[in-house]
Amino acid sequence: MAETSPLLFVLHVAGAAALLIWSVRLVRTGVERGWSVPLRRLLRRGGESRILSALAGLAAAVGLQSSTAVAILTTNFVGAGTLAVTAGVAILLGADLGSAVVARILLTRADWLVPVLLVAGVALFLRAQSREWRMAGRVLIGLALIFVSLSMIRTATEPLSGSRAVVAVMSYLGGDPVTAFVIGAAFAWAVLSSVAAVLLFVTLAADGILPVSAGVAMVLGANLGGTITAWMLTSRAATDGRRAVISNLVVRGGGAIVALFALSAFAPPLDLLGDTPAQRVINMHLAFNFVLAILALPAIRPLLAVVSRWVREPSEVASLGRTSALDDAAFDQPGRALACAAREILQMGEAVEAMLRSVIGLYAGWNETVAEAIRAREAEIDKMHINIKLYLAKLQRNLNDEDVSNRALELADMAVNLESAGNAIADTMLALAQRLDRNGTVFSDTGWREIRDFHDRVLANTQAGLNVLMTLNPDAARALVEEKDRVRDLEQALQRSHLDRLKMGLSESIETSNIHQETLRALKQINSAVTMIAYPILAETGDLLSSRLARSGG
Repeated sequence: MAETSPLLFVLHVAGAAALLIWSVRLVRTGVERGWSVPLRRLLRRGGESRILSALAGLAAAVGLQSSTAVAILTTNFVGAGTLAVTAGVAILLGADLGSAVVARILLTRADWLVPVLLVAGVALFLRAQSREWRMAGRVLIGLALIFVSLSMIRTATEPLSGSRAVVAVMSYLGGDPVTAFVIGAAFAWAVLSSVAAVLLFVTLAADGILPVSAGVAMVLGANLGGTITAWMLTSRAATDGRRAVISNLVVRGGGAIVALFALSAFAPPLDLLGDTPAQRVINMHLAFNFVLAILALPAIRPLLAVVSRWVREPSEVASLGRTSALDDAAFDQPGRALACAAREILQMGEAVEAMLRSVIGLYAGWNETVAEAIRAREAEIDKMHINIKLYLAKLQRNLNDEDVSNRALELADMAVNLESAGNAIADTMLALAQRLDRNGTVFSDTGWREIRDFHDRVLANTQAGLNVLMTLNPDAARALVEEKDRVRDLEQALQRSHLDRLKMGLSESIETSNIHQETLRALKQINSAVTMIAYPILAETGDLLSSRLARSGG
């Protein structure tokens, strides 16, 4: 194939690599959609000790098949003040090891698994009623496609072992570890997945295409590329969140560079890592991340002290001023005017999300600066709401178009609901947090854990609601509305749990009873307001009945 049809060979390899990248993403999105809340809870509760944090990060990375996804979740928690920075770094170190474990598992060759996974996955995805089981089917399909893509890569690259040109190039990479390292880092960064990059490199080594020395260098480069991806995707996070990610970049990326030069300088025998080239490369990847975690966990505080000198709190926040998306010049083009209103509503939603993320930290410790920032955001949201209503009313004033009027009404309803969510945060939750501080009381350990978990679930739904607003995806809209019922049931269960603690006479529960219950109700109100974003989309697709979601036919 390589001799007679190089174009066909390139297409085969490119197609197999694309399928691999997509399959890894398919598994990750399936886990995120089906079990994002339990995973987020696992990460936050792992913050009780460094070892537990690392284990939580490992488990989350195995589930998500991505240390980058774990990094994004972790920076959110650290930025919101619900997770210590030291715990965040430990989680990221565990996630790095978890991504290596995932790669090792997925390289297992078991041809009989593919049809089993496909049959089970398709059956679950098409026939299951609950979202969790449908997403389980999605994950199984993704795993099957990963194995298929790896098999395609093996088949496509098999003829290369006899190609003199390919042998010459690969031999060069084997003798130039720095170039191989750079290629590995660039590829992992380009595909946004160190797992996919490692799987590709190890598969090439298994087929005898890639020398072990080049495979090791490229896998080390993939470790650096993965941390660079996480750093870029969290560059706008809160200061403490960025410190956690940069600390991990220093450890994993810097460790990869040090390991590369150590292997080049001392040329240790790699035969001890396995009998085959593939085993040596993947076991080196595992050993590298395991050793890094062992060495770095005890040194997190000194590491953070150094990183904090580089990543400091801004002395003053540069402000360019918010520019309204409402453009009066667009009135002669109703579609464009509606798009302007939708953009302004999205900005409202982002402001609500920022307020919701910050307010939970005030329950643990009052901070007047943060509280004032939340109040300022609420005043801004109120102003945006009024301007949106006036803008939409002006658009319809001299326009007789039923479709435009209906869409304008939908957007106005979204603005009303987001404004209501902002009020619940600034007026209700802020006052409750301040009352908790003034009274000098604290929640019971169980009560505080319940509130943090419930807040995190509502925050995740708020983020999902903004995604729905941007993409107008019916599947995502349906999932958001389904989650509304779960939040309602959970709020009732938490209220009952709180009452049970009152019956037991726990002093913390008695002193904070009203604050606890009103906080749960406020969070449920916020969730309901955000969920309303999905209703117009489902009404158009026929998925929404007069009072509830239509049942899926399969």
